[in-house]
Amino acid sequence: MRAAIVEAPGKVSVTTVPDPTPGPREVVVSVASCGLCGTDLHILQGEFAPSLPLVPGHEFAGEIVGVGRDVTELSIGDRVAVDPSLHCHECRYCRSGRGNLCERWAAIGVTVAGGAAEYAVAPVANCVKLPEHIDVKDAALIEPLSCAVRGYDVLSSTLGADVLIYGSGTMGLMMLELAKRTGAAGVDVLDVNPERLATASLLGCTRSAAGADELDRPGGWDVVIDATGNAGAIQDGLGRVAKGGTFLQFGVADYATTAVIEPYRIYNQEITITGSMAVLHSYERAAALFATGVLDPSVFISDRLPLDQYPQAIDRFKAGIGRKIVVEP
Repeated sequence: MRAAIVEAPGKVSVTTVPDPTPGPREVVVSVASCGLCGTDLHILQGEFAPSLPLVPGHEFAGEIVGVGRDVTELSIGDRVAVDPSLHCHECRYCRSGRGNLCERWAAIGVTVAGGAAEYAVAPVANCVKLPEHIDVKDAALIEPLSCAVRGYDVLSSTLGADVLIYGSGTMGLMMLELAKRTGAAGVDVLDVNPERLATASLLGCTRSAAGADELDRPGGWDVVIDATGNAGAIQDGLGRVAKGGTFLQFGVADYATTAVIEPYRIYNQEITITGSMAVLHSYERAAALFATGVLDPSVFISDRLPLDQYPQAIDRFKAGIGRKIVVEP
């Protein structure tokens, strides 16, 4: 089969590799679409993935074309979206229901071969069957949506909150869509990319700007979400949280990124600083939301490229062009 391979830091290509074989409780998925995200850039930089070479791709969906001998829940021909999370179920975090913090954390497309290929293997427990009205080529959006759902689980937002989101890429836009549906009084979005910012306006944000100083809110926002991973945005966002408010680090920053906090202000104004890591008990809820039309795939997916153009897709994503980019084997 054809697959994208991150061979070494900074080097990615598309080549032929052996077809996968399912284990007893695994299925083989013929990949219909695979999304790119910031994690893929980190893998390309030599971060996250424990070893290279690796077939990336943790946002994917497709049709089952092979099943292991002990699989009874799904059948060949079923269309599924795949939760990439691989938890050990044995460590203290897994046993306490915090599998996303697993001491032996792993994920399809991050630590083992993923969906940037014609075929991918997944545990049957990680597969969510799609309803007939869902286009399987759009269902790669379910995984990032499940991360956004997890983000809002962490926030436990109160009704009537004023929200500020840094970044209007795919994840920022998904956080916008969920904020609108979780009782926010207003949702402002910041981005230095005018095209992406225009999409936030299209989706109904309250206000949009290139920087927070352009928005008249001297008291700050109840909820500030960084969806960029950019050091400058993070630092600015920490200073925009209102008294009693919450800052959510949602974007994936480079390992070396740092920010300065003001301990007295955090104490005196009872500010909460928290993070949201990947998927946790949120994938099936995201699939259910997706089935209701919470996202418009035609807005979120800006580019559909063939698998053989995976290196070009990565370059396009790295340059900040478009929104969600997917490859379709």
